[in-house]
Amino acid sequence: MRGWGPLTAVCLSTFMLLVDVTICVVALPDMARALHASLSDLQWVLDGYALALAALLLGVGAAADILGRRRVHVAGVVVFAAASLACGLAPGPGALVAARAVQGAGGAAMLATTLPLLGSVYEGRDRSVALGVWGAVSGAAAAVGPVLGGVLTQGPGWRWIFLVNLPVSVAAVWMSLRVVPESRAPRGRGIDWAGTATFALFAAALTYGVVRAGAVGWTSAHTLSAFALAVVALGCFAVVQRRAAHPLLDPALFRRPAFLGAMVGALAFNGAAFGVLPYTSIWLQTVLGMSPVRGGLVMVPLSVASFVVAAVGGRLLHGVPARLTIGGGLLLVGVGGFCQAVLDAGDSWAALVPGLVLVGFGTGLVAPAIAGAALAAVPQERAGMAGGAVNTFRQLGYALGVAVYGTVLTARMREALPDAAARALAGGGARALRGELPERVLRAAFASGLDTAAQAAGATAVVAGALVLVLLRSRRPGRTVRAQAAQDGQAAQDAPGAQDPAAAGF
Repeated sequence: MRGWGPLTAVCLSTFMLLVDVTICVVALPDMARALHASLSDLQWVLDGYALALAALLLGVGAAADILGRRRVHVAGVVVFAAASLACGLAPGPGALVAARAVQGAGGAAMLATTLPLLGSVYEGRDRSVALGVWGAVSGAAAAVGPVLGGVLTQGPGWRWIFLVNLPVSVAAVWMSLRVVPESRAPRGRGIDWAGTATFALFAAALTYGVVRAGAVGWTSAHTLSAFALAVVALGCFAVVQRRAAHPLLDPALFRRPAFLGAMVGALAFNGAAFGVLPYTSIWLQTVLGMSPVRGGLVMVPLSVASFVVAAVGGRLLHGVPARLTIGGGLLLVGVGGFCQAVLDAGDSWAALVPGLVLVGFGTGLVAPAIAGAALAAVPQERAGMAGGAVNTFRQLGYALGVAVYGTVLTARMREALPDAAARALAGGGARALRGELPERVLRAAFASGLDTAAQAAGATAVVAGALVLVLLRSRRPGRTVRAQAAQDGQAAQDAPGAQDPAAAGF
């Protein structure tokens, strides 16, 4: 291995930005109490970060090719650190959501440049080792996030889940400037600002519409206006991409069934596997009264199962078609969702464990294979675009999952609660019902809502898994795993936002 410095610097920032996707999950109840936040506020604490990450990833990656990847990476770390400080000092939910969105913008600059930077430093076997280590760090970040969030929340307080980023950011900037060489794309390409703006508007309007539907209904003027804006923005994005000399995402790729199948899988995967976990955390702490640390530990079976399956499956499933691993993995995620939909007023956290383990098994199959499947479905010159699209669709899927399943949960709880309690739920979430309802009524209503959300997630994964099995066919049936690995490595070197197939979790 030729020098561990660049790999260490890149992995440090990668770990930090991916931990921040999951670290907030366990801290949500404490945030709600401290900031007097409603359930929709908590949704935006998660979605503001994921949306900014998804919306800006491709555009920032293209800009980094021109401006310099190390320069953009370091700028992203600085923005991320400043936003983390703002999160830690936020006086109210609005300020926290705004700071989280800025944090996501910094994270997009970091994530879009990590693999191109590694590809410019390492070659041959060293590159394979570097990509494997980076993938392991990515998987570890998803596993550590809930537990670390619980420890910090129960210890110094929830604000420290953001403030702890400051010393890590200083170390990441220092190491990046010291040991990571600057690199640019060999051929210049323009920055598609119009594509970036229209895609961001589409993602934000769609997610806003779903979140508002949970508060005011699907047929309200606010909800319908947001959906209409999302449709218009998506149409504008498609027009811009057809006319752009260097599009962020070529619409013609979606005419390839294999690429379409990979994007369907990527969009459904993160939402179905992880979109219900924030509400599970609220149930564990608000309803069952568990501590943040114990609430985080409940989610460990999912992370452990995912890590083990990803590590072992890489050897045992060598040569198995991607449509079987991805499609089968999504079906397992779906079954895991249905197995979590078994709660009633008297159940404890243990009822969730079988479903969490199954979701972990499915995650371990899908996460390592989804990027490689997208790369295999497109020509070599589009490999970076395909890899960036996988990252974008996964983060967008998570944002939509949090929004959709939160709306499903609150709608089901309203049906199970008296009118006055239902209005209190819309204004303040489950915390607003403490002391106003008998304990058993609250437990039964929340369990019913969580069951319905888990069923919705399970159905999403099952439908997506079936579509992947039908659509995801190899573009070149005779393609070998060795040839695929070579293309993955080239994508890591040449293109913004490409993701290593070994990466697991978020």
